[in-house]
Amino acid sequence: MKFDDVILGRRSIRGYKPDPVPRALIEEIIGLAMRAPSSMNTQPWNFYVITGEPLDKIRAGNTERMVAGVPQSREFRQGQAFAGQHRDRQVVVAKQLFAAMGIARDDKDMRQDWVLRGFRQFDAPVCIIVTYDKVLDGSDDTPFDCGAVTTALVNAAWSRGLGAVINSQGIMQSPVVREHAGIADDQVIMKSIALGWPDDSFPANAVVSERKAVEEATVFVGFES
Repeated sequence: MKFDDVILGRRSIRGYKPDPVPRALIEEIIGLAMRAPSSMNTQPWNFYVITGEPLDKIRAGNTERMVAGVPQSREFRQGQAFAGQHRDRQVVVAKQLFAAMGIARDDKDMRQDWVLRGFRQFDAPVCIIVTYDKVLDGSDDTPFDCGAVTTALVNAAWSRGLGAVINSQGIMQSPVVREHAGIADDQVIMKSIALGWPDDSFPANAVVSERKAVEEATVFVGFES
């Protein structure tokens, strides 16, 4: 794929085929992603790639604890709830997804099932947990760098025919993730990525989220009008 085709074509995939993803392909994708820039070349990121029984245990533990009302325990700051234009954009994409899936506003069962899919890592055959070195905790550069490598990873995956969705639901219960993924104590869990072969029959996979215009996001200074 050409670079523009990857950037413009990539979308978040929430429905996957059960087919396994070869380890060598994942290694290739991570190798490409790690060419992402980082602050002073610190490269704070690490990856835990999980499949099979360990992933099933994470799915089950994450879902069971959330349904039981166990408070979530993500290891990064959430900040305040979205409001204003940021909340509006969140609502717009939710409406797009619910419309694609035929989920009515008052259908509590289907809405709950959709939420549980997120806790299950969207039933993808592979989950990649992005962590960073705890010794760097407190630096804003570090999560910024992890965002860069994660973006590079999902784009590299798309260029190889794989789908992905960056999410937080799959790491809501960090003790479960730590136990079954064997995450070292010197690591902070940052994000998770569901990864696999896209299921083209899954309606939500056709959803393309909207983007604000360049003119809305950008201020040019010192250029001729």
